[in-house]
Amino acid sequence: MFAALAAAQTSLAAEFRLSSPDMTDGGTVAETFVLDGFGCAGGNASPALAWSGAPAGTKSFVVTVYDPDAPTGSGWWHWVVTDIPATVTALPRGAGRPAGTELPAGAMQGRTDFGTLSYGGPCPPRGDAPHRYVFTVHALPVAHLPVDPQVSAAMVGLALHGTEIGSASLVARYGH
Repeated sequence: MFAALAAAQTSLAAEFRLSSPDMTDGGTVAETFVLDGFGCAGGNASPALAWSGAPAGTKSFVVTVYDPDAPTGSGWWHWVVTDIPATVTALPRGAGRPAGTELPAGAMQGRTDFGTLSYGGPCPPRGDAPHRYVFTVHALPVAHLPVDPQVSAAMVGLALHGTEIGSASLVARYGH
């Protein structure tokens, strides 16, 4: 009985998917989405993201972009968006601009490791092996994550991991 329950939960979790018309899982981040700064000259636009198959009971989403390969000892948070309504299943290209006008009503950008409330594209140190950029959508059973936008992305991660009911990721690489 427990094996059947575990298999059913695994099957449900496998349905939650994240995709992007701007990149593929395992692919390379295009220059349009690379940081314009720190020695990189990209377009610094956040890529379009779309998700489907959210778990039952989802009331909001959080989107994060994280580089686990950054030479900081703790990785690097490139983007955090909280309080995306459960009725929303996509973010358009450029949604991570500082003004946040492309975000759905009620959604908020959190502080990244760049110190900004906006998307900051990939820009690993020159000569490093290409870094991995993990784009994740987290499904939450609450409509609002009780965090201030000024807290660190790590603090947002702590709050969401205590409540998330599912997540879906895609990983793209970039090096220069």
